[in-house]
Amino acid sequence: MTVRTLPLFPLGSVLFPEGPLSLRIFEPRYVDMVSRCLRDNTGFVVLLLVQGREAGAGATQAAAIGTEARIVDFDRLDDGLLGLTCVGVERVHVLKSWRQEDGLHVGEVEDIAPDLTCPVALECSHLPPLLRQVFGEVGEPYASMRPRYDDAGWVANRLAEIAPLEPNVRQRLLEMRDPAERLAVLGPMIRPGRTDA
Repeated sequence: MTVRTLPLFPLGSVLFPEGPLSLRIFEPRYVDMVSRCLRDNTGFVVLLLVQGREAGAGATQAAAIGTEARIVDFDRLDDGLLGLTCVGVERVHVLKSWRQEDGLHVGEVEDIAPDLTCPVALECSHLPPLLRQVFGEVGEPYASMRPRYDDAGWVANRLAEIAPLEPNVRQRLLEMRDPAERLAVLGPMIRPGRTDA
């Protein structure tokens, strides 16, 4: 696998491949990061924040597995902050990380192989119809997605984003390499009429 150096963006949430992400940027280190990403046509890695705060310069600890995000749109918000619309590309493993003088965290990362397309198992057959129903209710950005309801990994990722799961549960799902297993783990958490996960 090729090793790349990318900016790291610790958040209190988990991004999945092809998933949407909206950000409000105000710290100079991240404004500079956005400028570099747009100039160099690169992404940045979203990592679940395990310890510390999203904003500020305090000590932070983040998960080692995250998802590369690409900026697809940006604008200046009414409050003066920079608004970003991003999409998850692929999962990556952070091999080594360090903090630059400007406070930005960067790391050497290697790509994790994309999910293989595999069918939805019979015991999880209740999940694609539920996802289709939810998509009809939540609107954008999901309404414009090209759905793949027969792909276990795609269904699992979308449900993991939308369902009311704790961030550490989402992180565990993100780290699972087998998409069929990821969906099987989600199955018992998501049942018709169940709202707690």
